[in-house]
Amino acid sequence: MAEATLTLRPGRLALEELQALHAGGVRLTLDPAAAPAIAASAAVVQRAAAGDAPVYGVNTGFGKLASTRISAEDLATLQWNLIRSHSVGVGEPLAAAVVRLMLGLKAASLARGHSGVRPVVIETLIAANNAGLVPVVPSQGSVGASGDLAPLSHMTLALMGEGAFLVDGARRPAAEVLRAAGIAPLRLQAKEGLALINGTQTSTALALHALFTFEPVLEAALVVGALTVDAARGSDGPFDPRIHALRGQPGQIDVAQYYRQLLSGSAIRKSHLEGDDRVQDPYCLRCQPQVVGACLDQLRHAALVLLREANAVTDNPLVFAPEAEGLGSEPFGAMISGGNFHAEPVALTCDAMACAIAEVGAIAERRIAMLIDAGVSRLPPFLTPNAGLNSGFMIAHVTAASLASENKSLAHPASVDSLPTSANQEDHVSMATFAARRLQPMIANVAHILGIEWLAAAQGVEFLRPLASSPPLEAAHALLRRDCPAMMTDRYLAPDIERAARLVGDGSLTRILRTLPALPVLWCAA
Repeated sequence: MAEATLTLRPGRLALEELQALHAGGVRLTLDPAAAPAIAASAAVVQRAAAGDAPVYGVNTGFGKLASTRISAEDLATLQWNLIRSHSVGVGEPLAAAVVRLMLGLKAASLARGHSGVRPVVIETLIAANNAGLVPVVPSQGSVGASGDLAPLSHMTLALMGEGAFLVDGARRPAAEVLRAAGIAPLRLQAKEGLALINGTQTSTALALHALFTFEPVLEAALVVGALTVDAARGSDGPFDPRIHALRGQPGQIDVAQYYRQLLSGSAIRKSHLEGDDRVQDPYCLRCQPQVVGACLDQLRHAALVLLREANAVTDNPLVFAPEAEGLGSEPFGAMISGGNFHAEPVALTCDAMACAIAEVGAIAERRIAMLIDAGVSRLPPFLTPNAGLNSGFMIAHVTAASLASENKSLAHPASVDSLPTSANQEDHVSMATFAARRLQPMIANVAHILGIEWLAAAQGVEFLRPLASSPPLEAAHALLRRDCPAMMTDRYLAPDIERAARLVGDGSLTRILRTLPALPVLWCAA
């Protein structure tokens, strides 16, 4: 199969394009229309490097050392030393999908023509992606201000031929890998090292990684939550569109629509329309649109913020060519120091995402607790026909509870913490990189909680046979049963939980969900 080609249009990348880059197998090209702005901004930097005036990051030191002047003959060495000294990350390497986004986002940002780099810098980033190269980027070491300095330095170091790449899971010397790929090591000139590492591309890539990873998990939560409604013989009344129209929250309205269509045609539901003495279902059933819908709204907002950040220029100082300025007072352009590298928008967005992810898992854990409680679900205790001799889903629920509790701790906001760095020059930082990085274990926890709920809900439906659920929910039941049989007597259940969690995360339930007509997309149409 031929590789898809994605044209980087600086400042105009779409979320679907970022999702394709994240997935891999995409060949990047740069929109030729970006060339004039790149050349004009590079000329501004070259004039500054040749001049006598102090310009931060061009002929001065960095951070607290900004007042230290650097001689003209040392300007290239300054940039090389910057990358070497800042490559101090620790921890496991970032996932290949995250690094692909870092390469693409950095190339797109530099190509907007406000960073002052030569075309070869952008071309090298694109060439590395197109060759499938994955720089080794340690996952820890950024505070999310002054840019994601350490991780972006490791990325750049590999492009310079001094770091390492991951090849078939093993670290290989960067120079060797670049030579095999036919890519010349990057030789930095004035400001280029600073432009490469001063930005939010790592925290943004990690946050987008979470957004894309969580989308199929949230879609699975809708299917599994609807199956639990049927297993507990709950009412579909709480999903009536009139209820949700009165509140007007768009996520809630959309989630209720999902549940109505997922439950439509259920013989289980029809069997208890009359003669059921329950007036209202527990919150974990009837408030799913309100809870999951609120989470959906937060995640949709996150997608908007992250898309803006992915298209942004976030290094420092920023370069404004004369053509862009249009100001007679600056005929040679301007270089202006600011703070676009501060990743507070990403940090706050990731904290909101963390709360939403935790809540999807929290309400799922409550649904499991409801299913195993015979007094509420009216199913056999712990979903086993011979309770006492068998424990059924008793301890599977304990696992779900432990994961939900763990997510509550992980959801503590990272953005409210700040430790001054660089001798108090950089005295407020965002912690965005950790805010984004901690989302992956949270998503894995939710996938396992939903895997346990899916097993429990499917078990509940077994006790209602020969009645059938709706066609899409029966498809979800059959999908699970291909790998995980019913558990009418106790057995080793951990492998089933892993299989179910894997199906939750890999989009298997998404495919069932998207067979339904005219349903709204979550946040990405791809």
